[in-house]
Amino acid sequence: MKKIFMPAVAAIAIMLSACGNNDITLKKAFEDHFLIGTAMNGMQISGTDPQALPFIASQFNSVTAENEMKWERIHPEPGVYNFGLADSIVDFAEQNGMKVIGHTLVWHSQTPRWVFQDSLGNQLTRDALLERMREHIHTVVGHYKGRVLGWDVVNEALNEDGTLRNTKWLEIIGEDYIEKAFIFANEADPDAELYYNDYNIEEPAKLAGVIPIIENLQAKGIRIDGVGIQGHWHLDSPDLAIIDESIGLYGALGIKVMITEMEINVLPTPTRFFGAEISNMGAYLDSLNPYVEGLPDSVQMLLTNRYEEVFRILLKHDDLITRVTFWGVHDGYSWKNGWPIPGRTNYPLLFNRDYTPKPAYDAVIREVKKLK
Repeated sequence: MKKIFMPAVAAIAIMLSACGNNDITLKKAFEDHFLIGTAMNGMQISGTDPQALPFIASQFNSVTAENEMKWERIHPEPGVYNFGLADSIVDFAEQNGMKVIGHTLVWHSQTPRWVFQDSLGNQLTRDALLERMREHIHTVVGHYKGRVLGWDVVNEALNEDGTLRNTKWLEIIGEDYIEKAFIFANEADPDAELYYNDYNIEEPAKLAGVIPIIENLQAKGIRIDGVGIQGHWHLDSPDLAIIDESIGLYGALGIKVMITEMEINVLPTPTRFFGAEISNMGAYLDSLNPYVEGLPDSVQMLLTNRYEEVFRILLKHDDLITRVTFWGVHDGYSWKNGWPIPGRTNYPLLFNRDYTPKPAYDAVIREVKKLK
């Protein structure tokens, strides 16, 4: 039986009244430009936070399962599939007229060790791992056939220098594991869009690695519909010109461009942690967590200006960009509170922990209003 998610009208009205732009929501403001999405998690969809669902329905028109469709959650053991929470997210989205993004099918992280082993714990052969990949993709994508707009088929396959990351997928199958993943996804749902998704791929070295992957798929007649620039950005990096140029270069390949996991980190972070490799963690220091009591006005202004500048670029390319997804509903839900330094208090999104909008929210609304 499907769960029915009824938006709490009163709660929505209270939340919207806090916005400084005539109650214009994000999805309304950007409806003529691109989808505006958010990552959703199990706490929200299970109702633990009663404010979450009505707020998500009011502000966004696209949702991505932050973790509930990853291999370790949806397929934790051989022959065992847990679709419950992911199904609830899809049900919620459909009942509120929202698009669903499936995340993710083939990734080196959050994939159980057994995926690469036989029943005796020995490493699989190439053919055996390809069959396991095919079965997983066909089962998961097939389960949501016709209900998911698009899938992050392969996630984070590259090193920072643009070379292929040394993963079990690459080690056992070889470089064509990416091709096979897209072929299997297309077989499972020919109508769903298929994406390559990665972080730092606006940077020249990594961009130079992504473009040949896309061109190779296209040359072989293997469908790829878009590229996801994750957008795990900072107050002072990457350079705005790099973001601008990369969008144009990807768009020139004839594919859709998306910003898929956007936030702007405000905390001091050593450069070795730039990116989104979840296994790369550092030790806690008070000096790396300076805003426990709240974000100073001076930093709030920097965040506001940064969002304004970034959205100016995104709107410039609204003929190429089809979606911008924030990686969290509000600051309290951001993974940046726990990565790359655990136990910090970060403020990387447009909404405060009490769901009120920040000055950065007003700034991006003002930016889109300039085009009306």
